[in-house]
Amino acid sequence: MTGADNQPSLRMRLRSLRPDAFGADPAGARMERITRSPNFADGVFQNPEGARTRPSGSMLEFAKVYFRKEERARRSPTGTVPLHATTLADLAAPPATGLRLTWMGHSSVLAEIDGRRVLFDPVWGERCSPFAFAGPKRLHPVPLPLAALGPVDVVVISHDHYDHLDLPTIRTLAGTDTVFAVPLGVGAHLERWGVPLDRIHELDWNETVRIAGISLTATPARHFCGRGLRNQQHTLWASWVVAGPEHRIYHSGDTGYFSGFRDIGAEHGPFDATMIQLGAYSEYWPDIHMTPAEAVQAHLDLQGGGPAGTLLPIHWATFNLAPHPWSEPAEWTKDAAEELGQAVAFPRPGEPFEPAGKLPAERWWRSVSGLAARPWRASAGADGASAAPQGELDLAGER
Repeated sequence: MTGADNQPSLRMRLRSLRPDAFGADPAGARMERITRSPNFADGVFQNPEGARTRPSGSMLEFAKVYFRKEERARRSPTGTVPLHATTLADLAAPPATGLRLTWMGHSSVLAEIDGRRVLFDPVWGERCSPFAFAGPKRLHPVPLPLAALGPVDVVVISHDHYDHLDLPTIRTLAGTDTVFAVPLGVGAHLERWGVPLDRIHELDWNETVRIAGISLTATPARHFCGRGLRNQQHTLWASWVVAGPEHRIYHSGDTGYFSGFRDIGAEHGPFDATMIQLGAYSEYWPDIHMTPAEAVQAHLDLQGGGPAGTLLPIHWATFNLAPHPWSEPAEWTKDAAEELGQAVAFPRPGEPFEPAGKLPAERWWRSVSGLAARPWRASAGADGASAAPQGELDLAGER
């Protein structure tokens, strides 16, 4: 038997496509509500500020950079990513301060806030892709099985890209009693995957729902949506404000930097903690993701920079989605935050911490990082701001 004979055939590969992975397009009453949204015009959802959602410049030029062997090596850890072995004991006792965050990797965060448990963008799947054989694969395991997480009051989804809305994870959560808060249109995917309609709350920007004694508000973001080959821009993307009786937190989802952060902060801040996307940036897509310097500035815009305001970096370390080195987001964030005197938490995946308590600060990524230079220094200003690019890669639905 030849080596070629050992390779999976195209037919076998196609069989591994999860048939429902693309989800469902909004229709009927759901689509009617979408068309009435003030954020929907000319047949698509609109960004609060203009945003290019396709790579700028030559895709051939980008491909040469992205798939160069030495470049690929820089975008992955050089060894096993150190995880915190989250146990039930870690999460059993309530947080002493009333607020505890556990970063599970990428944009997945368990927030325990004023006696309630909110799970943001849970992705427990091995790949953020509709295919079992292709697409970005996890660079580290999940810190604990989903079933070991315990009861969750609310699952919050920021948008429907594969690295934020994961079919196997949602199907598992559909078998629990949890409810879902999602942007307009995303409920169509959840219904297709078995979540009952009465457990789905779909919100437009600046709409609020109260669940289990806490309020959840969908706030604007500068991004886009889509899971299939036909991206009709009929599902909304959002950031989220969650407020309990004593604490307020913010989750950015995916977003480019925009002036709306100040508006969100003025209306809903200040925040005890912000979870802000700061990975997968690139000069080839400059409007839909933030660099670490921009993320720190966004945190300050959101009024998260007060005495108790802590920044938790998200959207890095777990999947290889852009040309920058694997650990660069952490190093750059550390530099930008120190220049501005901003508190930042750097937990290992699975490590719970309380924003009002002692923050994890160890540079744990350095033990498995081959990063030798600091290329962001060339473009960072004295105030930590930067004109360096940001963005994301179109791989299996992630753009």
